[in-house]
Amino acid sequence: MSEPKDCLPSHAYGAQTYPRFMPVGDAALTVEFGDVILAGIHAEVLALDMAVAAAEVSGVTETAPSYRSLLVCYEPAEISFGALVARLRPLLTRPAQPAQRSPRQWTVPVLYGEPSVTDVDEVAGRLGLSPAELVAMHAGADYVVYFVGAAPGMPMMGGLPTALHLPRRPQPRPRIPVGSVVTAGSQATVISIPMPSGWHILGHTPIRPLDLSLPDPFLFRSGDTVRFRPITRVEYDDLTARADRGETVVLPEAAP
Repeated sequence: MSEPKDCLPSHAYGAQTYPRFMPVGDAALTVEFGDVILAGIHAEVLALDMAVAAAEVSGVTETAPSYRSLLVCYEPAEISFGALVARLRPLLTRPAQPAQRSPRQWTVPVLYGEPSVTDVDEVAGRLGLSPAELVAMHAGADYVVYFVGAAPGMPMMGGLPTALHLPRRPQPRPRIPVGSVVTAGSQATVISIPMPSGWHILGHTPIRPLDLSLPDPFLFRSGDTVRFRPITRVEYDDLTARADRGETVVLPEAAP
C-alpha cells in the first residue's frame, strides 16, 4: 500500500502493532486497537472516541465505535488523511473524559423457546446442555453493549458465557423477526429489524430496539449493560400488546 505524501510512517497503515490507522475510502479512516472482542480493547476505543469529541478536531464529521476500532469520518477538503493521523496520535494517550451520558442497565424480558421458531433444543444439544441449563446460563450473564450497529438500533453485545459460544448456523434463515434474542460465537444481540441471519434464536422479547416514532429511535447505546429475564407466555403476550399500543414496557436503571 502506497503512503500519501503528507503522512507518515508505514506503521500507520498496516503493521501488526496496535493501535494502527487504516484508510477507509477517501473520507474516513479506522483506528484499530486489536482483533478480538475484549472489554479492555473496547475501553480504548471509547476513550479515543471521547477524546476526539472533546478536541473538536477540525474536519471530523462523525465517529463510530465498534468492538475493536473507531471509525473517523472526515471532510478531505478540510483535513487530509495524514494530517488527521497526526492530530489523532496525541489523543491516544489523553486520559478519557467522563462520558456525556451515563451508561444504563436494562432488564430485557425474554420468552425462551417461543413463540415462533427457535434453536433452543438444537443449541442445547450441541453444547451438551439441557434446554433449562441453556436458558439459565444465558439469562444469568451480564452483557455489555459494545456498540449499536450491523442493523439500525441493534445492540452488539459481549458477555455471552464461554460455554454458550457456538458458530453461526451453516444455513442462514432468510428472515427472522424483530425482537428475536440471538447469539453467535461470543456475541449476543436483539434483532432490531426483520433480516436474514445465521445467528441462533433462543427466544423473543416484546421490546423493540428501534422505534422510528421516538425522538431518539435507538433504545440502547454503547456502554449500557443488559440482563435477560425469562418470562411466561402470558406475560409475553401482555407486554407485546402493551408495546403494540405504544406503551413503554421496560425502563432502564442507572448502571452501578
